[in-house]
Amino acid sequence: MKVKSGIDLGSRAVKIVSLDEKGVKDFWVFDTVSFYKEFGKYTRGRFEVNLKKLGIKSKNIISTGYGRNSCSVEKKITEIIAHAKGAIYQTKRKNFTLLDIGGRDNKVVLVKHGVVSDFKINDRCAAGSGRYLENMCAVLNIGIEQLAKCYKNPVDLNSTCAVFGETELIGKIAEGRSIEQLAAGVNYSVFQRLKADLVSLFKGDPIIFVGGTAKNKAIVHFIEKEFKKKVIIPKYPQLNGAIGCTV
Repeated sequence: MKVKSGIDLGSRAVKIVSLDEKGVKDFWVFDTVSFYKEFGKYTRGRFEVNLKKLGIKSKNIISTGYGRNSCSVEKKITEIIAHAKGAIYQTKRKNFTLLDIGGRDNKVVLVKHGVVSDFKINDRCAAGSGRYLENMCAVLNIGIEQLAKCYKNPVDLNSTCAVFGETELIGKIAEGRSIEQLAAGVNYSVFQRLKADLVSLFKGDPIIFVGGTAKNKAIVHFIEKEFKKKVIIPKYPQLNGAIGCTV
């Protein structure tokens, strides 16, 4: 098997994976803005990713993600297909409900017999996305790793808007609530926003959580408590879409 490469051009991070018959051979993760500054170029009036500068031949790479059309490659696939294929490859399962919390949206995908059966995407508002979590960390003046550990005694955060959510959080700070309770409230509010889509597509099979937010143990805790199911997190959750491009 020759080496295949996949690139997932997300809104917050760009992930590149090289895969051979033994599995993931190499990978790179870039901040999206820094990546485009370093590897972006204008060709004939349109923006493109400079694959030559990356050292990748266009015929050996498949792209996915929001920026997939900026890559001059032979094949592009949607994030839904990429994540489903990546999860199948990583977990060896063919029946599951897939959850991906991206930089600006969240996706729930039902996979049956190795095929995408149904899916829901919530991209109407940044609330419930990875970017929302980052913004709330800035308000609380804590790191994303600290936030991810907090799930006990969450405060109620009812705003469905990312902007108003920050205002609501500041109000809770003024009430004297602890950082741990506030962080738990942020995590629980994200779970609440994706819960309805999970409920509608959950058929009793395992829930596979992918994307960088899969490292958030608090959100995993809330999902497992609600659905009474152990959440499966693949070895490379953040690279799952890029891996799905290669298989």
